[in-house]
Amino acid sequence: MTHVIDRRLNGKNKSAVNRERFLRRYRKHIKKAVAEAVQKRSITNIEQGENISIPSRDLKEPIFHHGRGGKREMVHPGNKEFIAGDRLPKPPSGSGGGTGDGQASDQGEGMDEFVFQITQDEFLEFLFDDLALPNLARKKLKDTETFKYVRAGYSTQGTPAKLNVVRSLRGAYGRRLSLGGSRRRKIRELEAQLAELQAAPDVPDPAFSKKDQIQALEEEIAALKSRVKRIPWIDEIDLRYNQHLKQPQPATSAVMFCLMDVSGSMSQMHKDIAKRFFILLYLFLKKNYQRIDVVFIRHHTSAKEVDEEEFFYSRETGGTIVSSALKLMQQIIEARYSPAEWNIYAAQASDGDNWNDDSPVCGKILSEQILPLVQYYSYVEITPQDHQMLWYEYEKLQQAHPESFAMQQIADAADIYPVFRQLFERKAA
Repeated sequence: MTHVIDRRLNGKNKSAVNRERFLRRYRKHIKKAVAEAVQKRSITNIEQGENISIPSRDLKEPIFHHGRGGKREMVHPGNKEFIAGDRLPKPPSGSGGGTGDGQASDQGEGMDEFVFQITQDEFLEFLFDDLALPNLARKKLKDTETFKYVRAGYSTQGTPAKLNVVRSLRGAYGRRLSLGGSRRRKIRELEAQLAELQAAPDVPDPAFSKKDQIQALEEEIAALKSRVKRIPWIDEIDLRYNQHLKQPQPATSAVMFCLMDVSGSMSQMHKDIAKRFFILLYLFLKKNYQRIDVVFIRHHTSAKEVDEEEFFYSRETGGTIVSSALKLMQQIIEARYSPAEWNIYAAQASDGDNWNDDSPVCGKILSEQILPLVQYYSYVEITPQDHQMLWYEYEKLQQAHPESFAMQQIADAADIYPVFRQLFERKAA
């Protein structure tokens, strides 16, 4: 009997079910470890996997057993030093904390921890667990796809309903031309010889008379014409069928505007926090929505639409006029993203420092021109200090539009992830 042993690691992903069950069981520990990890990471490695530690006391299965107390008789194994009936003194309080061969503990209790690695996908899964773009009930997002069949050329196989008559006849005509061309040319040459022979005077030839020559030519011409007629008018190899492919079509569309303040008042610490916030947002969109447009806008005194590379790594700076970014956003919406067809979202990050008299302008633009068009607008103010005028203007908007406008403060890097979760936490329908 032949035995086949599968020595592949995780062959056919057989342990996936057990791993998913394990991750579900210790979801609380993993989410806590992921939240702590993302706060310590730099911008470039924020989406990598992570080592998760679970205290061994939390790995024990709950069991029913006899509790302490009461009168019990127990028999323990003896050794050379003790015999049955000896009373063993308890260790003094605070001693003997270790459980293995490692270094002694200075505490009364010690516990080994179970450490395992979660993958990049699992890390992102827990990172963005229970998060979603708000107000999904209004419109379906672009990840909800429909399909339509599009023409994709021709096939030699198919159903009669997809037969392309014109294409099939064109192929049949070409085949007949290629197969009968030389014979028709030969027929034309023989017919010319026949006509020339018939027009020529009769010369007596006892070996091969004119009549016999004409008869031979006519028989040869008839044989060739018969062979030409035997070429099938249409053959199975001539048939062509229309081929269609199933092409996904987005049901509706969604776009996220990312507005970042890069003015001179934004220190490097402020900009790093803003970038980490937008990287979290970008990873969240990429993880949960396969196709969604992201528009990056940087602004100081003037605003500019940039690509992803320039948005995160450009060092351009200047004064501060926040309304320039809002005006540019409104222009882009009018030019490319009709609210009737697109779900529009926006996230703005700033330190709140704005040019004199510009904050009321920002409030007016948002209230009258942008908020009626968007599903959700989120604002994070990055400052460990007191709020400035822009914050108080936005507070009026939050009170007037509690469903579509949200704002939070980030004092340091540790606040990024909790604030991000508050802004994009999945709300009950």
